[in-house]
Amino acid sequence: MNLKNLLLSLTFLLPIAVQAQSITPAQIEQFKSLPKAQQEALASQYGVDLTALGGVGQSTNQRPQPVQVIEPIRSPQTAESGNEPETKAETEETKKNGGLKPYGYDLFAGNPTTFAPVTEIPVPSEYTLGPGDVLRVQLWGKENRNLELPVSRDGSVSFPDSGPLSVAGLSFNEAREQIRNKVTEQYIGVQASVSLGELRSVRVFVLGEARNPGSYTVSSLSTLTNALFVSGGIRTTGSLRNIQHKRNGKLVGTLDLYDLLLKGDSSADNRIQPGDVIFIPPVGKRVGIGGEVYRPALYELKNETRLAELVQIAGGLTPQAYPQRVNIIRTNSDFLRVIAEADYTQPQGRNAQVQAGDSITIPSISDITGQYVEIRGAATRAGKFAWIPGMRVSSIIKDLDADLVPAADKRYAAIVRTNPNTDAVSVLNLRLREAITQPGSEYDLQLEEKDKILVFSDAGKISGGEGGGNYTRESLFAPVLQRLTAQAKPGAPQQTIRISGPVRYPGEYPLPATRSVADAIFVAGGLKDAASLQQAEVARYTTDENGIGQTQIINLNLAEAMAGKSILKLHSRDTILIKSIPQFAQTRTVTLSGEVRYPGQYTYRDGETLKDVLIRAGGLTDNAFPRGAVFTREKLRQLEARRLREAEERLQGDLLGVQLEGDNFGGQNAERVRQVESLLDDVQNSRPVGRMVIDLASVLSDEKYQSIRLQDGDALTIPTIPQAVSVFGEVQFPTSHLHEPSLTVDDYLERSGGPTRQADESRVYVVKADGSVMLPEKSAWFGGRSQQLQPGDTVIMPIDVDRLNQLELWTNVSQIVYQMALGAAAVGNL
Repeated sequence: MNLKNLLLSLTFLLPIAVQAQSITPAQIEQFKSLPKAQQEALASQYGVDLTALGGVGQSTNQRPQPVQVIEPIRSPQTAESGNEPETKAETEETKKNGGLKPYGYDLFAGNPTTFAPVTEIPVPSEYTLGPGDVLRVQLWGKENRNLELPVSRDGSVSFPDSGPLSVAGLSFNEAREQIRNKVTEQYIGVQASVSLGELRSVRVFVLGEARNPGSYTVSSLSTLTNALFVSGGIRTTGSLRNIQHKRNGKLVGTLDLYDLLLKGDSSADNRIQPGDVIFIPPVGKRVGIGGEVYRPALYELKNETRLAELVQIAGGLTPQAYPQRVNIIRTNSDFLRVIAEADYTQPQGRNAQVQAGDSITIPSISDITGQYVEIRGAATRAGKFAWIPGMRVSSIIKDLDADLVPAADKRYAAIVRTNPNTDAVSVLNLRLREAITQPGSEYDLQLEEKDKILVFSDAGKISGGEGGGNYTRESLFAPVLQRLTAQAKPGAPQQTIRISGPVRYPGEYPLPATRSVADAIFVAGGLKDAASLQQAEVARYTTDENGIGQTQIINLNLAEAMAGKSILKLHSRDTILIKSIPQFAQTRTVTLSGEVRYPGQYTYRDGETLKDVLIRAGGLTDNAFPRGAVFTREKLRQLEARRLREAEERLQGDLLGVQLEGDNFGGQNAERVRQVESLLDDVQNSRPVGRMVIDLASVLSDEKYQSIRLQDGDALTIPTIPQAVSVFGEVQFPTSHLHEPSLTVDDYLERSGGPTRQADESRVYVVKADGSVMLPEKSAWFGGRSQQLQPGDTVIMPIDVDRLNQLELWTNVSQIVYQMALGAAAVGNL
């Protein structure tokens, strides 16, 4: 709440003497939130009776409600660019100074929310009373009373039944003793307890580089820092080290906030009096210090400052500091930025004078340079360890379970070694389990200075949220392979190989030191069970006598190589191909269901036919209906699904064309759109079956009938003997009817209510129980349609697509309806 709002509230209080109800309760509560002394002063100025406000100004023992005087300033990230120009400028200044922020300004990072004085400051016993203060006196004993005695302008308090008592200029202790003595003298059997109530307010001015300069009403106990807090603090352009305290135009003191912030010294934080001015001049010379100090920031210089003093102000050097080469960037006499250095370990360097605008960086010490070995990857305690001459792998990794994560590959690890003379890297393969379980053996390799032990994760052990997924051979070997590639040169070819096929971790690897195929396979995680031990191939890049590159293929007996009997040695860039056992562990199945003696999922051998598997399944039951058998194949189902999607896309395009044409056909366009949408719905709701029409009876009994060679995923469903004939399509009541030998196609159509208006009676066709279709142009009986049907047959009445003659839909719709008829018949006969 600001002063303007208060005065506005008081304008509503003016008519209270005439009509108290003209002010709202909210305005009364707003006025009540002011201290009592300020209420009385404002009410006296406007001639308002405080008793008319219902309790305002009356004595109360309640604790004053806390007033939020300061609210945090919005950060640069949340401040709006249009409303926070200062914050934006500070952000730009921070970027200009390499990310360093001016030190100390965060102490006052707040905005004032009200001009109400701070009343919760503890009152010292030596506090000097003056006009506006309120003394609270509690009488008890023979007489119990609570009194509030304001100090009037003449410096006295009006004691009941006793007259005025002068207290102005007295300390609180002195006034308390006088009041106690007065009560003891005038009231027999009565004792008094004296405390301070409301304190007088003083008005001061905060000017200069304050965040919110202006006039402020604060408590009489306030100091310079209290006033700075109320005004929102100091701008980053203002000085923290030369805050001036003025009274009647004269300088009465200065405040160096660095003493408060860095030393906790508040001796210069003087009390303020009415009319005092706190003036904040522009900031003085600044210098930035960053790097390995505890408080990197921009610091304001007060006098001549040495480098040692600045480092002390910045909190001192961190343990990671390298003080021998302190970097100083400064502006020379020609206004050019130059670099200077100082050795902080020497007196001359510590006494180097710091100049305004300097940017000082304390560098860090370098990383560990020697006398170490390192573990990377799936280890419990990865990192660098002290190296001792003669130490082995078992000296660092003592227990496979305790020192490695659960997902670690405990069989294989790698040691990356750097030649100290040439900086070239090489890789040693480590049989990790043998090295740890047999310490001191040939497997427990000796480590050299700066060796890196790479511990990989085992993909077979990683599940869910377990760690180790980032420690694959590919990820840990990537920088090593890059280094091996970079250091290759004539006479020292690239020491890498590549392995593919059924190994656990195919990929590119460093060439094993032994150059054996068995070790290369061991590095790749070993062979899978699908690997063929009969033969493998090694592709080798060579050059002929003319220096032309060529590829040589070397056949290899893998079993001998794994047994160590092969004399073949690997060369740079060799590619090892491990071949798989043909059709290894491939289980091809066919599913038999329905009226089969022993239904189930059968695994068939290469070359077996459907008849062979049916014989293994015990043949058909007595209730089987071979003519209605449904034989489906996954590849056909996928093909049908693709065709249905294509037909759907074409229909959607045709539908859009009909909608865009408008009503150009005698008002029939809406009907045509509805018909095409109906066709589209049918296509979208249909499911591909993948049915292949077969004559199962001939498959089982006719030796001349083409054998059905099986494919993985085939399925045969044999229904029971049916008794119905189904009628689908554009008829009044699509349904199934009990088969009667004497009924014809027309009879069944008539029993389904006859054709609809959209029906095409000239193209009626029948889907037989075995899935075959009898079309009009292929069967003479369609002329009279007197042909008798068999159980399981389905009569299809198609839509009259010629009615949509403005569209070229016949091809699309005929394919769609044909597919739907096959699917419907297959499902209906199961």
